[in-house]
Amino acid sequence: MDTAQLAEFLRIRRERLRPDDVGLPAGLRRRTPGLRREEVASLATMSTDYYTRLEQGRGPRPSRPVLTGLARALRLSDDERAHLFRLAGEQPGPPPGPAVEVRPGVLRMLARLDIPGLVLDAKYDVLAWNPLAAALIADFSAIPARDRNLLRLRFLSGSRQQDRFGESQTVQFAREAAADLRAATSRYPDDPSTAHLVEDLLSGSTEFAQLWSRHEVASQQSMCQTIHHPTVGQIDVTCEVLVIPDRDQRVILYTTAPGSPSAQAIRLLEVVGTQSLTSRPAG
Repeated sequence: MDTAQLAEFLRIRRERLRPDDVGLPAGLRRRTPGLRREEVASLATMSTDYYTRLEQGRGPRPSRPVLTGLARALRLSDDERAHLFRLAGEQPGPPPGPAVEVRPGVLRMLARLDIPGLVLDAKYDVLAWNPLAAALIADFSAIPARDRNLLRLRFLSGSRQQDRFGESQTVQFAREAAADLRAATSRYPDDPSTAHLVEDLLSGSTEFAQLWSRHEVASQQSMCQTIHHPTVGQIDVTCEVLVIPDRDQRVILYTTAPGSPSAQAIRLLEVVGTQSLTSRPAG
């Protein structure tokens, strides 16, 4: 345990946080920057005296639950969390679960894109999307937050996904995604949301259960090639996957060849959005 470095790390990370970063009122007369020691102690569910001694380099070696509470209270990234554990003489365990916050810069990028794009976490939860992605894939705003997951849509929504993406492509996606989810369960063994997703897929899909029984582990590489959109027809896309390593997230971008009928279909989706085109009766 590096007592001095641990104390300095805790102090610096405490001082960089603002009260509104952790949902606390700013109040008046803050003589020091950042959070107060008693505020960090409360967020980490420990006594103020114990936290103060840690920050002053006088405390005993903190346990793993204490370190986990401090990492949560100080809003540490995965790298910072691992550093905290090592300073305390502990090997960092797995992160508690996939990150759900999308960086503001990524959200701004999605909003400015003129192509469909969305952000997935490690278990295929759809964390963010732009209007074109909603028009192309699904109106995610109309789907309950718990069900905004590409694996739930693929395995638990009947034939709707095969109708849109074609049987061969959905079969390939199913196998690769199941192997990818298997890898995610090993990275987040203590995450209840990941475990619940696997349980729901196993109980609700014989196809998923068969794939899961293979114990294949791999990173998913391809998303789709041809989409049969119910409004604008066939769209040939290339899916680019941009990885955000520090958050274990992926940005999925659906691109089309310039000037192609598929590119024209995407432009039509800008107008149509998530509304269905229906023909009006004559007269």
